[in-house]
Amino acid sequence: MRVYRVTGAAGFVCALLLVVNSARRAGFVPETALTHAIAPFAALTGLLAITGIYLHIRSTAGGLGLGGYVLNSAGLAGAFAIEYILHFVFPYLGGGTVSALLAGSTGRAFLVTSVVLVIGVLTFSVAAVRSRAMPVVAVGLYAAGMIPGSLRNVVPLPVYLGGLVVAAIGVAWMAAHLWSAQEESVAPAHGVRRGVRPTA
Repeated sequence: MRVYRVTGAAGFVCALLLVVNSARRAGFVPETALTHAIAPFAALTGLLAITGIYLHIRSTAGGLGLGGYVLNSAGLAGAFAIEYILHFVFPYLGGGTVSALLAGSTGRAFLVTSVVLVIGVLTFSVAAVRSRAMPVVAVGLYAAGMIPGSLRNVVPLPVYLGGLVVAAIGVAWMAAHLWSAQEESVAPAHGVRRGVRPTA
């Protein structure tokens, strides 16, 4: 399926952006207009990658896989919105205004988004492992990294940034599996099946 190639490529981009975002927050990459502009797209490309992964595992993931996909996708969509606000809205507001927003309904919405993302990641990861269609270690890295990566205001900064890097490794690994799954699905279509002689 061509969708595996597209979503696999999105997974590679997501992993790269997660690493760049972590390096920027840690001070290894400079704070520039470009590094801020690309930051929110880690969540958006991650959403595309998760869609491809779900399509790959859905035949064996069952209802748990569907529920995990919906929650994980909702959490990533919310994370994209949060990152967009943090990088393109809050910088143009006064510090008092931002503090007031975070202390009110905006802050609560951010918290709900984080909780939904954590639940979605855990549920989706369990379904992916049970489906046996994705490398178990890759799924485990994704889950282990995204839990602290979803809780930026709760865990210490080094734990948050380390989680993003670990999640990036898991996403890249699963994206590579999607890419190879595309090749496997095409290969049987060429030539005659091995071990079977054509009849006259």
